[in-house]
Amino acid sequence: MTKFFLDQRGCAKNQVDGEIIISNLIAAGFEQAESADEADLIIINSCGFIESAKKESLDALLGARKKYADKKIILAGCLAQRYAKIFKTELPEADGIFGNGDLSKAALVAKKVMAGKRPVETPKQAGVSCGERLKLLSRKNSAYVKITEGCSNHCSFCAIPLIRGELRSRPAADIVAEIKSLLKRGVFEINLIGQDLAAYGTENAASEGKPKNARVLSPLASLLKKISGLKGDFWIRLLYIHPDHFNADILPILKTDARLLPYFDIPFQSGDDGVIRAMNRKNTASYYTALVQNIRTIFPAAALRTTFLAGFPGETEEAAANSLDFLRAVEPDWSGAFAYSKEDDTPAAAMKKQVAKKTAAARVAALQEAQEKITAARLKNRVLKNGKNLTYDVLIEEVFDDAADKKSSQDQEGGSYAIGRAWFQAPEVDGNIVMQFNPSQKNAASVKEGAVVKARAVAVSGVDIYAELI
Repeated sequence: MTKFFLDQRGCAKNQVDGEIIISNLIAAGFEQAESADEADLIIINSCGFIESAKKESLDALLGARKKYADKKIILAGCLAQRYAKIFKTELPEADGIFGNGDLSKAALVAKKVMAGKRPVETPKQAGVSCGERLKLLSRKNSAYVKITEGCSNHCSFCAIPLIRGELRSRPAADIVAEIKSLLKRGVFEINLIGQDLAAYGTENAASEGKPKNARVLSPLASLLKKISGLKGDFWIRLLYIHPDHFNADILPILKTDARLLPYFDIPFQSGDDGVIRAMNRKNTASYYTALVQNIRTIFPAAALRTTFLAGFPGETEEAAANSLDFLRAVEPDWSGAFAYSKEDDTPAAAMKKQVAKKTAAARVAALQEAQEKITAARLKNRVLKNGKNLTYDVLIEEVFDDAADKKSSQDQEGGSYAIGRAWFQAPEVDGNIVMQFNPSQKNAASVKEGAVVKARAVAVSGVDIYAELI
C-alpha cells in the first residue's frame, strides 16, 4: 500500500483543501503516513498568495527533493494552480503538478505519479470542492467549514481571483448538513470561512436584481438563521467579512443566539481614503469607523480582528499616519500588519510610486507596536469587569502535567496547566487562555484536549490570558 504525507501550507481555506485531499487518497486505497520519512509520496499543498508564502512553499518542495531523492513529490495547491505552465518545464524537482480547481482528481494524479508519469493538471475552477473529511488538521473538536470559493471583489493587490476564480457559493442546505455531521462527530467549534463571507450567495442575487422587500435577509443572514436552528452546544465563528458590504442584518441574528459568536474578522487593509480607493475598495475610513461603532453599540464586548497592508503603491507618510490613526480609533482586539507584496498580473503591480521594502517594513512595525498596546488594554477588560474576574468557556487544545514544562513563571508550583481558547480567540491567529488547575481538584478530570471547561480569568501576559479552572 502506497503511503503519502501531506505537507500543509497556507490559510484555513487551503487547510480544508488539504483535508479533502487526504480523504480522497485514503478512499482510493492510499495510507497516510505520520511523517515524510515514512512516506512513498510527499504532497506539498502550497500557498501562492504573497511572495513570502510562495517562497516558503517552494523551499519546502526543494528541501524535500534534496532530502528524499527516491520519493515521489507532488506540488499541489494555490502555487501549483497559478504557475503550472511555468513549473511544467522549470520545476523538474516536482514529479507532478496539481491545482485546486477539482480536488476529487487528487487520487488520480497521485496514481499517475506513482506509475512514473508526470501529470500537470489544473482543472477548471468550478463549484466549491467539499465532501466528507475523514481527518481534520485542526485542534481536536475544532473545524473549518468553507461556504464560498473564489472572489469577485478584485481588490487591486489581490491574486485570489487569478488563482481560485470568481465567487461561487455552496447551497445553504449542504453547509448546514456538513455542520450537523461535524457536530455529531463531537466538533464544538465551527469556523465559517471563504475569501469574503459577506459575498456569500450574492453571485445569484446580483443577476436577480435588488429585492423589492427591504426586509429580505442577505444570503449570509439567511444561512446563519438556518444554522441557529440546529440543536446542541457549539460555537460558530465568522472569518473574513469584507468591510464594503458588511451584512448588518446578521447582527440581530447573532444577538439572539449566543452560539453565533460576536467575533468580527474585517480586513480593513488601510485607514487612508486615497489608498483605500487605489485598492479598489469603495468606502472610506470614516465609514469603516462608523461600522465598528455600530457593531460595538450592539455588542459592547465584540471581538474585532483586522489586517493592514503597509507600503501599498503610492502610500505616503501621511497616508501611513492615517492608517495608524484609524487603528487607534477602531481599537481592534487583534490585527495583523503585512508589507505589500507585488503580485504578478494584479493592477497594483503596475502602479507607479512603489514603496521601498525598508519603508514598508518600518510601517508594519509601527502598526504592530500600536496594536500591542491596544491588545493589552482590551485583554485587561476581558479579565475584570466592575471589579470582578470574568469567567469563560474554554476549548482545551493542550494539557500539560509536568511542572518542568511550565509556560511561565506565573504558574504555581505543583500544579498543572492547559492551553485553550475562549470565544474571542480564533485558532492560530489570536492569543490563548493559559489555565491553571490542580490535578486533585473536583473538575480536573474534565480537562482534556477538545473538552470545554469553565475558567476564571486572573491576569494578562502578552497576548494571552491566565486563568484558573473553576
